[in-house]
Amino acid sequence: MRFAVELGYDVTVAKDATADHSEEFMHAALVTNLPNYASSIVITQEVTDALLGDRPLAQSSSAMGDAHG
Repeated sequence: MRFAVELGYDVTVAKDATADHSEEFMHAALVTNLPNYASSIVITQEVTDALLGDRPLAQSSSAMGDAHG
């Protein structure tokens, strides 16, 4: 993700489709690290809705909520 951002891409992360070694590490990634890089941190349903044309993704780096949605 970092390299994509450095290349100028807007990166979207599906927070309920990512994993880490523990809940503590996942929380740290979603709340502390990923907002520095991701244009959007969303749930998988928002990604599929956007791909199907039902709803555009919001451009927000908010990681509010837990790692599972």
